[in-house]
Amino acid sequence: MMKRLLITLLFCFAVLSIFSQRPNRFDPKRYQAELEQFITSEAGLTPNEAAVFFPKYRELQDKQHLLFKKIKRNRRIKPTDEQGCRNAILSRDEADLQIKTLQQQYHKEFLKILSASKLYDVIRAEDIFHRQSFKKWQKGKRNAEH
Repeated sequence: MMKRLLITLLFCFAVLSIFSQRPNRFDPKRYQAELEQFITSEAGLTPNEAAVFFPKYRELQDKQHLLFKKIKRNRRIKPTDEQGCRNAILSRDEADLQIKTLQQQYHKEFLKILSASKLYDVIRAEDIFHRQSFKKWQKGKRNAEH
């Protein structure tokens, strides 16, 4: 009985140590918080500007995310016929155009909240953050494979 308990405990510790060594999973809330902090810092947003800007910014991101999901869905499975391929291409083009239209609409709204130079800095900071995040993800993925 005692031997069985000891083996069970050792097994549990082994499983816990394996799971604790796995790379951290993506946490969307943490990612969003880091993104907003980076943008605030890089663009020099005041607390008042950030408080007004980020709810609108999140709204844009949510709408874009839905369109990105649509693009991703179309990309996963290649249609079996020419008409299906044509429809998939046109659907992706439409989603890309909708993303750009959304960005344009929201940039106009953002310009009512922020100066043009600050909005430019926000857009630039967002690009930098995404590039850095992708590089970290790639590096982590390579390290996990070795």
